[in-house]
Amino acid sequence: MLSGALAAGLSAGGARVVDLGVIPTPGVAALAPGLGATAAAVVSASHNPFGDNGIKFFSGEGRKLPLEKEREIEALTGQDAPRPTGEGIGPVENLGDAAGLYVQNVLGRLSPDAAGLKVLLDCANGAAVETAPLAFRRIGADVTVVGAEPTGTNINEGCGSTHVGALDASGHDVAFAFDGDADRVLAVDDRGNVVDGDRILAILARDLRERGALGGGVVVTVMSNLGFFKAMEGMEIPYRVTPVGDRHVAEEMLRVGAAVGGEQSGHVILSEHATTGDGLVTALALVDVMVRSGKKLSELARVMEVYPQRLINVPVGGAASAKAVAAVDEVERAVGRAEERLGAEGRILLRPSGTEPVVRVMVEHEDEAVCREVCAEVARVVEVAGKEDV
Repeated sequence: MLSGALAAGLSAGGARVVDLGVIPTPGVAALAPGLGATAAAVVSASHNPFGDNGIKFFSGEGRKLPLEKEREIEALTGQDAPRPTGEGIGPVENLGDAAGLYVQNVLGRLSPDAAGLKVLLDCANGAAVETAPLAFRRIGADVTVVGAEPTGTNINEGCGSTHVGALDASGHDVAFAFDGDADRVLAVDDRGNVVDGDRILAILARDLRERGALGGGVVVTVMSNLGFFKAMEGMEIPYRVTPVGDRHVAEEMLRVGAAVGGEQSGHVILSEHATTGDGLVTALALVDVMVRSGKKLSELARVMEVYPQRLINVPVGGAASAKAVAAVDEVERAVGRAEERLGAEGRILLRPSGTEPVVRVMVEHEDEAVCREVCAEVARVVEVAGKEDV
């Protein structure tokens, strides 16, 4: 319904609309330039339940719009605009096999020989259902698929990247869990261990460095694990850190010419192959490293040590905003005490949510007990401050 309404609105405004049907978000970004699109839009709930559906916008080059441009668009939505009639109304066309064209597009750039590799794919009952199995079978993998019975309302329901810990990869060389719109992916190795976005990024960054293709380094967000940063420093791989959000990562990658970037959640951007986070590209890139190196994913994942991490979301009530609570003197003193206790082998990050009345307290340390204690202590101080009118 939302897709039809979006197409109707654009058509009523005079735009020519090309409907790609059900396709991964990165598929829209990948096909937009070849279609000569001025812009692209995707109806998606990303990794959330179907009721959270919204609209993602991209430029004609397949890049996410800058925040400033989105605000300009939002400002225009409340304004009256000329409404075309008759021949001025734009046509709506169906592209046909857009999913197949997207797979062809991806494999034309990245097509490792996966003959004999046993691969399990969790398609999250979402957009990857029509693309990931097709791509992996074309490169010769022995494919098993779960989360591939979409009803339109069961997307991400008990499956996909947000439930990767429940994925049983027994008997497979590797498993990949996509989210609903397939712009992110997490992996499970041959020993049943989850390989998150940080480890995926570390594996890819090391491989790119060894091939002399790293460019301006790797870009990650403040939420990446401390073990990732230590691994990069140990390998002398340059990195940049941005606020949370794959849009920030993409913009910084473009600015510094980085070959790879992403988030712990599994959003990974490989600038040689995609303009935005692409779960299929990421999965194929990991398989490519496995095939070329002759190593299992469990071996490759040793590239970094994951530090124990504790995250507590502290609700703030009353008139207190998350940003104001984070700046309260007592909260800042608690953070200072935490930093002293954690020392060089840990860190604390206090992050007011931009979308919820919540302050996120994240602590990492080599000692899990210390990690839990420090996080709980700071969270208690934040909770008290959040109940006051600041």
